[in-house]
Amino acid sequence: MRVFVTGASGWVGASVVRDLRAHGHEVLGLARSDQGETIAREAGAQVLRGTLDDLELLQQAARDSDGVIHTAFNHDFTRFAENAAQDRRAIEAIGAALEGSERMLLVTSGLAGMVAPGQLADEDDRPSGDFPRYSESAAQALAARGVRAGTVRLAPSVHGLGDHGFVPILIGIARSTGISAYVGEGANRWAGVHRLDAAPVYRLALEKGLPLPVYHATADEGVPFKAIAEVIGRQLGLPVESREPEHFGWFARFAGAEIGATSVRTREALGWAPTQPGLLSDLDQPGYYAA
Repeated sequence: MRVFVTGASGWVGASVVRDLRAHGHEVLGLARSDQGETIAREAGAQVLRGTLDDLELLQQAARDSDGVIHTAFNHDFTRFAENAAQDRRAIEAIGAALEGSERMLLVTSGLAGMVAPGQLADEDDRPSGDFPRYSESAAQALAARGVRAGTVRLAPSVHGLGDHGFVPILIGIARSTGISAYVGEGANRWAGVHRLDAAPVYRLALEKGLPLPVYHATADEGVPFKAIAEVIGRQLGLPVESREPEHFGWFARFAGAEIGATSVRTREALGWAPTQPGLLSDLDQPGYYAA
């Protein structure tokens, strides 16, 4: 297949490109900067320079491909609403270019806001009405119009050395406050997946013709947040203590959230079997804490 990948230089996107290329697929990767172009080329992509605001460019790339994997998203949380709207416009434009064809689209979303405390989300669960990102709802709207569209929900921690996501944020908060903290009893759970395990979910879904509307890229179903804090505290030599949500600032919504999820249906439908280290063992190595 010829696959168009947005965010081809990103933490997840570059791994998707490498995995596609390792399995014989041709990849056109979107990159918005010189640095991004270098990363995407090193991963094995042909590079298309542009941004998510270049809607006609996105549409032409989609028309010229057998499938589209949309991993790009601006994670600047100070302007999250604008970035979510940009994401939706890009998905809608790509979907319009694919409408009436057999070409496939996979978008990327998350697991926040899926279930109540003590429960694990599965692929049939749907985000609550206050979920701030439109990726999945945009894909569902396209599917209702006959577009072959699906969603990969990523675990809150897509980990691995070089990670710059949620766990490094927690490490930064621990360093700045002198405490590796958790909320309440720390029993809320996070799913986790190594980025090298997440990437094949996208490829397998396309190769198998999108057998499901939603896929869970989750290897660890639910790691107690307190256990994450304990590993961080041990590695940094800091006390591990319970704190009120305000301790985490803008990150409080995630620190206290239940973001656990199963991936049973995804594994069965795709034959996906994670092989990389789990979240806690991956975090328990000095390389994660290099200043």
